Amino acid sequence: MRKLRLQLAGYGFTLPSLILTLVFGVYPIIWAMRYMFYDYKGYGKERFVGLDNFTQLLKDHSYWDSVVNTFVYAGGKLIITLPLSLILAVILNKGLKGKHLLRAIYFMPTIVSTSVISIVFFIIFNSYNGILNQYLTRYHIISKSIDWLGPNHAMLIVIIIAVWGAVGNYMLLFIAGLQNIPNDVYESASLDGANAVQKFWYITIPMLGPVLQMVIMLAIINSLKGYESIMVLTEGGPIGKTEVMYLYVYKLFFPLTSSGSAVEQQIGYGSAVGFVTALIVGIITLMYFYASKRMNKVY
Repeated sequence: MRKLRLQLAGYGFTLPSLILTLVFGVYPIIWAMRYMFYDYKGYGKERFVGLDNFTQLLKDHSYWDSVVNTFVYAGGKLIITLPLSLILAVILNKGLKGKHLLRAIYFMPTIVSTSVISIVFFIIFNSYNGILNQYLTRYHIISKSIDWLGPNHAMLIVIIIAVWGAVGNYMLLFIAGLQNIPNDVYESASLDGANAVQKFWYITIPMLGPVLQMVIMLAIINSLKGYESIMVLTEGGPIGKTEVMYLYVYKLFFPLTSSGSAVEQQIGYGSAVGFVTALIVGIITLMYFYASKRMNKVY
């Protein structure tokens, strides 16, 4: 009887979370999957169209351009963020004076609202009266204002903002992993004549392997799914240069009329695009899992 009461208590504690997951997680997915096969604008009568939405998707050059932009954005973010986070973690894991304050400073962007961060960077990189252009012009570094959010530089700017916002989070995860490596290993290596680079390459990296794999997985998923700062800063512009997959899907469900890229709500087509987008992210994640397992077998 006591065992039954404990089980019922456990189910009682998990029931609210289960209900919320079903209502706000599972049900919307099922609802969207149904509308993949319908022509539905969010109002009026829905019309069954079979696979027409997917046929339209195959011919949608704007979407496939957003896929390419997503890989450029994610690749640029990963290449900069992961090494920088690891280097900062190694530095701040040592007996550095004020290291706790520096950790808090680097972690601060993680807890600040994405919208606030994007607005601040918009003020900095604004092409006409931005702070950066004002300083560069004042000190005669440039002769005229640079269009930082124009077609030539917009992707670089959104990558810089993404790196700034993500470095602190991954840095703390790396620090947690570094603190689990015994100092005896480093002391033994020092007695054998290993220098700092050799210790880092042959001790730190291998023993940080499990944490490194987890951080890389989180970084890949977050980079492929990220769009909030781009939506606030450029709305995918100019001329689609910073349009990424999930921003494209968002615009189909919630049109951003100020950008001019989506003029009417398309629930049916948006559901199909969202499904394919999730499938792309899922395939890449599975590929990473497979590659990491192969690496574990090798090492």
